Amino acid sequence: MRLSVHLPARLYLAATCVIASAATALSMLAMPAHAAVSVQDDAQRNVTLNQPARRIVSLAPHTTELLFAAGAGSQIVAISDYSNFPDAAKSLPSVGNVFALDLERLLAYQPDLIVIWGTGNARLLANKLRDQHLPVFESEPRDFEMVASSIERLSVLAGTSAKGKAAAQEFRQRLAAIQQRYQQPASTPPVRVFYQVWNKPLMTLNDTHLVSVAIRLCGGQNIFGHLKEISPTVTTEAVLTANPDAIITGGDNTDSLQSWRSFGVLNATRKGHFYAIPADWLNRAGPRILDGTEALCKAIAAARTR
Repeated sequence: MRLSVHLPARLYLAATCVIASAATALSMLAMPAHAAVSVQDDAQRNVTLNQPARRIVSLAPHTTELLFAAGAGSQIVAISDYSNFPDAAKSLPSVGNVFALDLERLLAYQPDLIVIWGTGNARLLANKLRDQHLPVFESEPRDFEMVASSIERLSVLAGTSAKGKAAAQEFRQRLAAIQQRYQQPASTPPVRVFYQVWNKPLMTLNDTHLVSVAIRLCGGQNIFGHLKEISPTVTTEAVLTANPDAIITGGDNTDSLQSWRSFGVLNATRKGHFYAIPADWLNRAGPRILDGTEALCKAIAAARTR
C-alpha cells in the first residue's frame, strides 16, 4: 500500500527531471555554435564578429604573415599581391592590392573579415569596404608590442586564441633576448644611421616607422627621424650634411648604395659601413621584424666597433 502511494510521486519527480533535462538540451541547441568575438584594431575601432571568422581576406603582405602566425592561415581565402610568406601563402589567390583592388572579386569570396594595411589610400579603401557592411581590421603596428598584440587580437577574431597567445609570447621572449644582447649604456653615443628605402628617388623613413624603433633598440639613431612624413624623399646634399656613420638599405646586397662610395667626406664611406638587410624582414610589420632587427643590430654593432 505504501508503494502505491509513493510511486506516483516518484514518477512525477522523474518526469520533471526528464522534462527539465530536455528543456536544457533544447536551449543549448538554440544557442549559437560560437560566441561573438570583439577586439580593437590599430585605428582604435572596435571590430566585432558574431562568431570567429572563417573566410578571411588579407590585403597586405604583413597582415598575411600576422594571420599565419596567429594560427589562422587555413581560414585565409584570398590575399594581396606580394604576400609571399610563409610558403603556404604563395598558393592563395590574389585580389590585387590597396592601390589596385579587384573589389568585385574580393566580394565574390564572401569574406567575414578583411585585414587591411591601415594607412594612406588603404584607410580610404577600408571605409569603402565598411560601406559594403564588411568587417575590417586596420593593421599598422608602430612598435614591437603592437606586432605581438596584433597576433593575439587576430587570433581572437579567428578563434585561434591559444595559438595566437603562444606565438605572441614567443615573439616577446625573443625580443627580450635581442634587447638584452644589444642594449647599450646610456653614455654610449648612438651610431648615426641613414636608412635608404629607395635610391631613385632617394627615400627614407621617419621615427614613427617600426624600422626606426629597431634602429633605436640596436643603439642607433635615424638621421632623418625628425621629418614629418613617414616615408619622406630627401636629397643627396641632406645626407652629406647629416654625415651618417652607417648607411643601411633593404635588399640582398648593397648595389643600390654604390653611389655613396664616391663621397669620401662621409663617415660611412671612409669606414666602409654599408649594409643590406632583406627588405621583407624590416619593412613589413610582421613577425619577421625580429629577424630584421637582429641583422640590423649586428650591422650597427659592426659600425660601432670597426
